[in-house]
Amino acid sequence: MGIETILVIILWGALIAYIVWRFMPARGLKKMKQEEFRASLRKGQLIDVREPNEYKGGHIIGARNIPVGQMKLRMKELRKDQPILMYCQGKSRTNQAAKLLLKNGFTDVYMLEGGFKNWKGKIKKD
Repeated sequence: MGIETILVIILWGALIAYIVWRFMPARGLKKMKQEEFRASLRKGQLIDVREPNEYKGGHIIGARNIPVGQMKLRMKELRKDQPILMYCQGKSRTNQAAKLLLKNGFTDVYMLEGGFKNWKGKIKKD
């Protein structure tokens, strides 16, 4: 087996490991159906992890925008003693944000099942 073949195998293995890690559900992240999520809005911190332009195009009333790419730097804005209710358009960015939060000591982390694209409640546009 040549060195090129070994390198290709290593690269493919790394790519597969990255894909599995990125899309694997965050351990400790709890999913909430819309009814339960809506009922919990006043009990926790509502975070929209989408990009600012998506947030301005429409978001759940009361949500703060902390894009997933900024979560590591801005997680100090969040309280660990209150539940965190998050959503993105679907679920992958919420999952990424949850992994960061759970790794950094947050324990009460929830996501909106189905994401914003399936939200039936009231929204606000900026």
